[in-house]
Amino acid sequence: MHIDIVSVFPQYFETLTLSLLGKAREKGLISVEARNLRDWTCDVHHAVDDTPCGGGAGMVMKPAVWGECLDELLGLEASDISENAGYTTFCQAVQSGRNVKISRKYEAREGTVLIFPNPSAPLFTQNDAKELSQKKHIIFGCGRYEGYDARIPRYYETRGVDVREYSIGDYVLNGGEAAVSVMLEAITRLIPGFMGNPDSIIEESYSGEDSLLEHAQFTKPARWRGMDVPEIYMSGHHAKIEAAKRSESLIRTSNIRPDLVERIHCEKLSEEDRKTLISQGWDVSGEHPRKISAER
Repeated sequence: MHIDIVSVFPQYFETLTLSLLGKAREKGLISVEARNLRDWTCDVHHAVDDTPCGGGAGMVMKPAVWGECLDELLGLEASDISENAGYTTFCQAVQSGRNVKISRKYEAREGTVLIFPNPSAPLFTQNDAKELSQKKHIIFGCGRYEGYDARIPRYYETRGVDVREYSIGDYVLNGGEAAVSVMLEAITRLIPGFMGNPDSIIEESYSGEDSLLEHAQFTKPARWRGMDVPEIYMSGHHAKIEAAKRSESLIRTSNIRPDLVERIHCEKLSEEDRKTLISQGWDVSGEHPRKISAER
């Protein structure tokens, strides 16, 4: 996998030489280029932003600079798309508050994904990380200030590029660099050969078919500062240990992320799973678990 990161602070990504990510780069599993967006400016001040249309506080990143940069990274020639790509429909959608993609003018470009972090976008998930770990080329665009001109991702969609916008949570950051670091680590660690022990990612939170939160982990000594490792974990009875881990995952998910429990298909629950969820106040008689109200 080759990764391009476009930012006005490319030095932010110097840490990518550390830990497992650094080792993966040394082994040739991935290559990473952090690029300075200002290298594509053509004015003496190397400006990448301008005042927002319609007024308002802050500055917005200019499409012209991003266009020069992304055209080069994607190997595209600049092209006017307004007449043939339903751009009027897009403008109407913006005014009405709808999130509508405009039609592509060119054939899809295989193998490359262009990703912009955006707090107003859909949430980035483990399933997204799994899918993206199979790609050959990812370009991350790091926004700053009040964000980037909304026409940028829409333009490259019409050029056949697979464009994604993701949020990493219900909060706002100063820029996209931290969000890119989060997504980059979540994606690359799923590339075959990245982890020293591939089995270590099998039971993690959000992994597996039902995406439960992971059970608690313990190590030696069995007693530390008056606190003991649960006896079952020291029993050596692997079947009972696995059952205990599964039960704890269900209980933890029920308490912290009940929305994940609601996505489980009841037909795939074991008898022990059903008992655990019922004990936590769930009705498992339907297609998906349903929390029973406390009043009942």
